[in-house]
Amino acid sequence: MNNTQILGPESEPEPDACLFILPDHCGSVYVDEDEYLHGAPELIVEVSSSTESIDLHRKKLDYQKAGVREYVVLALRMQQVFWFLRQRGKYKEVPLPGDGIFRSRMFPGLWLDAEAMLRCLRPGVLAALKQGLATAEHTAFVAKLQKQASKK
Repeated sequence: MNNTQILGPESEPEPDACLFILPDHCGSVYVDEDEYLHGAPELIVEVSSSTESIDLHRKKLDYQKAGVREYVVLALRMQQVFWFLRQRGKYKEVPLPGDGIFRSRMFPGLWLDAEAMLRCLRPGVLAALKQGLATAEHTAFVAKLQKQASKK
């Protein structure tokens, strides 16, 4: 699928990855006939090496304005993960938790090990993800989405 986001008349970024909730599960992003995504996904990820300045400034402002709830930048040259959460219309940076694992607010159970991601350590990335998916919060999130879909 094409990963161009149509966020508005003058904003069509191409994020490296995004997660969104389908409209039949109370999400707002939809896919058009040309397979473009319209609307603000709940979470966008950019993997930056030479584009850190763009991703941490211009794109961050575009995503904030469009209503993207969580924005993650894997800044490879800086060896840092920036995780932003939209609160009251503005992004606030989420500090790295003491255990080194970021936990998504929009997708309960989505746990990402910052060091493992930056060092491309797949077993560490998968271990954190599996641990998050095994939580009661993730189970409740899935049940909520299923309930929303059954109402449609």
